[in-house]
Amino acid sequence: MAKDLSWHVTGDAGNALHIGAWRFDGDGSGPRVHLQAGVHADEIAGMLVLHQLLPRLQACQDQGRLKGSVTVVPQANPFGIGQFRQGKLLGRFHEATGQNFNRAFDHALAMERPASNLAQWQKRLVQLAAEADLVLDLHTDDEALPYLYIHRSFWPEQGLALAAALQVAVVIVWDEGGDGSFEETIINHASPQLAATLELRGQADVSDALAQQDADGLWAWLCINGVIDEVAVIAEWQGDVVDMGCMETILAPCAGVLVFEKGLGDCVEEGQRFARIIGRPGDPTSEVTLHAAQTGRMVTGHRERLVAQGSVVAKFTGTRLSDSYSGGVLDP
Repeated sequence: MAKDLSWHVTGDAGNALHIGAWRFDGDGSGPRVHLQAGVHADEIAGMLVLHQLLPRLQACQDQGRLKGSVTVVPQANPFGIGQFRQGKLLGRFHEATGQNFNRAFDHALAMERPASNLAQWQKRLVQLAAEADLVLDLHTDDEALPYLYIHRSFWPEQGLALAAALQVAVVIVWDEGGDGSFEETIINHASPQLAATLELRGQADVSDALAQQDADGLWAWLCINGVIDEVAVIAEWQGDVVDMGCMETILAPCAGVLVFEKGLGDCVEEGQRFARIIGRPGDPTSEVTLHAAQTGRMVTGHRERLVAQGSVVAKFTGTRLSDSYSGGVLDP
């Protein structure tokens, strides 16, 4: 049976919060794997994927076909999952402090005695993954193609098989961090053979069919890495690779009604219009047209169609360094 590694932290109101975690141990001949979802609690798709994967791993262990070990944390963030306000889950930022849940893991890890309940949770999560050889953090964007976010040291040698198994559309390769994300903290403070973030499309892309597809991809990836005693065949990867600095992030120049004229996956030429914002419906002079900064492919889009000034409207691939890139992480 899987070993129960679940634990509790104290919530903002003094209540006990539960984090479910399980480890499936094989015969020790394969690598150690850590899989988690929901660090941003409003990104649900990965939770369903891991929920579907758990019984398959249990059956594999029971049949004696598990070679490595797999730790699974399907819903990693107990703080954010309780932040429902007027029917909407506000799970990206910690309401009590305003901190992005996927930031400052490095600071929490450095504390001998974490100064807050949030830091205590972050440190425990990193410690749980620190001994793993292969670490995957499952996220989603607003609306998006499936894409892989990976450090250059892992691409393409370790990362190509993952991109192929999950059939991601885009791989974004990064060099600089500095924000203390979970992935960056694992890379800086442990010795993984691979640590990466998988963006499983958009926040609304939650279904049994998509979860089954992604769980099958993860299963195949586990097989080809020698975690499971099973032969798996994956298709050749046909996606795009782009350096993070070449990604174009388009911000809303004004508030208003967002109307996309291009869709996810569409290619645009430099200067081509792809959306418009109607600042004052009823006033045709309030329409602002948005244009592509360079030739590329639309990877993400803003999920809400009423945007605030400064919101991320869309992200595109590019082939040259973006004029707006100043180093650091992809998202503001």
